[in-house]
Amino acid sequence: MPISRKLALTTEQLDELMLTSWNMRIATSGPGRRINLTPLWFGWASGKIYTYCRGQKVANLRRNPAATVLVDRNERFPELQGAMFQGTARVLESSAEEDGDPDLETVRLQMGAKYAGGHGEPSEPRRNEATARGADWRWVVVTPDRLVTWDNFKIPKR
Repeated sequence: MPISRKLALTTEQLDELMLTSWNMRIATSGPGRRINLTPLWFGWASGKIYTYCRGQKVANLRRNPAATVLVDRNERFPELQGAMFQGTARVLESSAEEDGDPDLETVRLQMGAKYAGGHGEPSEPRRNEATARGADWRWVVVTPDRLVTWDNFKIPKR
């Protein structure tokens, strides 16, 4: 049964969720029929989700760029809010590809402010300097082609 459109987040609520939430979960298709589901830090710009990651996620996305991203908050059912994005991921394989992305600089600044102090480093905002390195440390950009949102605060009380 689909989620009622009456429960959808507004554009402003979606932006607020995406700009203030610390963690997303990304599902990728692994070898065979396995699903790899991983929490990651992320950025949000021009309707796209950005993350810097490595390992199985990058290997999976190189093989099959289909991805699902979930960002949600709260624990109790009446308070759940979230967004599920289904789309295509692009692995930025080089600094040249990073430089060519129109929104990555915005995301670098955004994530530098959002996660300042998150690993115990100084807490003043600074640009995220991450770049393609080694075999698989890469920026990944997910461009959604399907979005489902929900705000259970909008469910009428019985």
